[in-house]
Amino acid sequence: MLRSIASRRLFSTASVLRSNVGSSPIIIPEGVTLRLSEKKIDEVTELRMQLDSQRKGKPKVNLTKTIELSGPKGSMQIDLAQFVNIEIENNKARVLVDSQDKRVQRSMWGTTRTLVNNAVSGVVEGHMSIIKFVGTGFRAVLETDDKNRQVLNLRVGYCVPIPIKVPADLKVSVPLPHRIIIEGVDKQRVKQLAAAIRKHRPPEPYKGKGIFVDGETIKLKARKIK
Repeated sequence: MLRSIASRRLFSTASVLRSNVGSSPIIIPEGVTLRLSEKKIDEVTELRMQLDSQRKGKPKVNLTKTIELSGPKGSMQIDLAQFVNIEIENNKARVLVDSQDKRVQRSMWGTTRTLVNNAVSGVVEGHMSIIKFVGTGFRAVLETDDKNRQVLNLRVGYCVPIPIKVPADLKVSVPLPHRIIIEGVDKQRVKQLAAAIRKHRPPEPYKGKGIFVDGETIKLKARKIK
C-alpha cells in the first residue's frame, strides 16, 4: 500500500497550466487595427475535421479563425486555431486558449502570441534581413525579367548565375555587390527568402566563405594535413 502511494507522489503539487510567453500582453501601438473573424469552411473541410476529432492519437490543430492586422507599413493576416481567442482592452491584446490543461493548446498558446506580436511589429516597423557574401567574386545582381518582375542573380562560384525570383510582397535592394537587404511586413516571408538565398552557398568552416545571414558567424577549423 505504501509503495503504491509513493509511486503516485508528484514532485510538485502545483500544476503548470500557464504559458509565460502566451500570457504576456501584446502592446498595440496607435494606428494598428486588429480584427478577428471566423474562416469560411466548406463541407468537405468540415467533414474532415469531424473525422480527425474521432481518430485516436495526436490531435490535429484546425485553423478556423483569422486575425487581420493593418498598420502604417501594410497589412497581413494570420490563421489561428479554433481554441484560440484574442481579447483587446486598453491598447493591449491578450491571447487566450479554451483549456489550459491540454498540452496541444498550451503549446500553441505561446506560438500564437509570438506570431501575433511579430505581425504587430511588422505592420508598424517592418522586418529586415541583411545578407553578406564572403568569397572572391561572390556577388548578387538585381535585375528585371520579361514580365517586369525582380530577379536576383547570385554569382557564388558556379559556372552559371543562380536566379531567384523576388516575391511581390517583399522589397529587395542591393546597396553593394556583396550585400542584400530584404524588407517586408511578414517576418516569416523575409526569413524564408533569406534562407533560400543562403542554401546555395552555406558558410564553410575551412576558408570562411559563403553566404551569411543577419550577423551569422562561423568557427573556422584547421585544415587536415596529410
